[in-house]
This record gives sequence, C-alpha cells and structure tokens, in this order.
Amino acid sequence: MKGDRPYSDPEKAARRIMEHAKAFEPIQDGRIYIEKINRPIIDEDKATPGEYWAGLQHAIGQGWLEYHESGTFVRMKQAGKDLFA
Repeated sequence: MKGDRPYSDPEKAARRIMEHAKAFEPIQDGRIYIEKINRPIIDEDKATPGEYWAGLQHAIGQGWLEYHESGTFVRMKQAGKDLFA
C-alpha cells in the first residue's frame, strides 16, 4: 500500500513551488522560467504532473505567482515574496 503523497495537498505543493521559485535568480523583468520550478518538483521532489499543476494553480490563486499567457515563465508577486519575509 502506498502512503500519503507529500504533494497531494495543493497548499503543500504550492509552498514547495514557491521555494523553488525563490531559489532561482529572476531574469529580465522578474521572469522565472517555468522549467526552473516544474523540473525540480517533478524530478527531485517526485510530485506527479497533476500535483505540480494543482500546486501551481493554488499559488496563482493565492496571488503568489503571476503566470504568463505564453506558459514559459512566472513572476513572483509581492504576496509570494512576503511568504519568505
């Protein structure tokens, strides 16, 4: 039997995504390339793509991240920065 998945809760997944976003030095206009957050949470943290997506949507819904319509990058909003203050 499988135990509970650590990122099945979107809140936990969102907070881990925010940790990955904070670890990346933003480039031009505060851009954080999406692969800088999705690769580590899926490959290193072993979240499923569905858990990652639910976490990302939660972070966006909380006003922590702004998702660009191209899908290639996010920007950390003030509320997201305040998580680490």
